[in-house]
Amino acid sequence: MSNTTQRIIVGAVMALIAVAAAVAEYFGFPAVKYLGIFVVLAMILEMIICTTHTPKETLKNNWLSFTLFFAWLFVMLVAVNYVGTRPWIMLLLLLIISCADIGAWFFGRLFGGDKMWERLSAGKTWSGQIAGIVCGTLASIMYGLLGTDTFMPQLMWIGISVALLSQYGDLTASWIKRKMGIKDFGRILPGHGGMLDRFDGWIYVLPLIWLVML
Repeated sequence: MSNTTQRIIVGAVMALIAVAAAVAEYFGFPAVKYLGIFVVLAMILEMIICTTHTPKETLKNNWLSFTLFFAWLFVMLVAVNYVGTRPWIMLLLLLIISCADIGAWFFGRLFGGDKMWERLSAGKTWSGQIAGIVCGTLASIMYGLLGTDTFMPQLMWIGISVALLSQYGDLTASWIKRKMGIKDFGRILPGHGGMLDRFDGWIYVLPLIWLVML
């Protein structure tokens, strides 16, 4: 089975899990919050495992970067615990980030072009980033239209901001991986890598939304 096929299948399964969580919320069970907490805890666990397999010399040379990143993951845990109490906001963020990621991946491969930061992440292009922002923004607008039958301009700005921040979360995770000398944080999600690889778009988005909600 090709990597692309695995990516599509695993992506579809994750989408079904998100839908099931939304249905559970409709019936009064806080599934979205618990699912978000589980994801961030899995990201922290992956970082711990990766650190234990990183050469001591590498840890010594990059201790500040790794410590700050690890501490930031705990900030995300606090943030998701708070933002998760607003399940429809969490689902909106998930929708925007997922669509931005899919758009960046698909159109980046389709159009190619100049690399954003080749030394850091060879696969990311400017065309992919622009497409990702457009797809994430359209998803945000559609979320509002389907929920209220009304165009809400604020959702357009939310879509742009979240889609952009999610891509820089991706770049940050890539930067940490390069310092560790690894390709993926884990193998739990075939075609996607680990939980940190798949949900790195949350890195800046969740804490920012938490601060805005506060």
